[in-house]
Amino acid sequence: MDARVLAAARVLFAYHRIDDPLAPSDAVVGLGSYDLRVADRCAELFHGGIAPRLVLTGRSGHWTRDLYATSEAEAFTKVCVAAGVPEDAILIEPEATNIGENIRFSARLLGPDVRRVVLVTKPQTQRRVRAAVDRQWPQVEALVTAPRTAFDDQPTDAFPLENLVDEMVGDLHRILDYPSKGFAVEQDVPDDVMAAYEFLIARGFDRHLA
Repeated sequence: MDARVLAAARVLFAYHRIDDPLAPSDAVVGLGSYDLRVADRCAELFHGGIAPRLVLTGRSGHWTRDLYATSEAEAFTKVCVAAGVPEDAILIEPEATNIGENIRFSARLLGPDVRRVVLVTKPQTQRRVRAAVDRQWPQVEALVTAPRTAFDDQPTDAFPLENLVDEMVGDLHRILDYPSKGFAVEQDVPDDVMAAYEFLIARGFDRHLA
């Protein structure tokens, strides 16, 4: 991949990361996706005592329609159980098809008494989750985290670098677009991030804009 494209992609990856400091919480909410390392991170947090229960949410989405034989939530559950999380500590939410639904359906499943949750997603999806949860679940203190995966290690055989760049461009498009639609709160976007975003679109990384 062209060095200028790689440099711009690194700018977006760094921008999308949040990595909130964590604290004991009522639940860990794992947002389903193509990246099973998110499920590994959920299990790690459970075993670390961050929360006594997991909510694993997701049916299928843009990137997973043909990836799993089950829902994203069930695929994540299999990983967590294999990592030693008791099945009775897991709530499965198998209907959400996007981040907003992940958040709203998890909130409904957990009920009104929840005060703090940890949301676990992919590294490059954290800022979009932050923008969405602050709008759609404002009653809770939401901490956003992800697997500690570096940019160079984030692509996989099933989801190569080109797909990752498309995803990051598309998520920034949603970060810019969704506040006016009531789906998310506004995020500050520095000039260098906007420049990287526009450069990558001009280079053809526009397949996740719709």
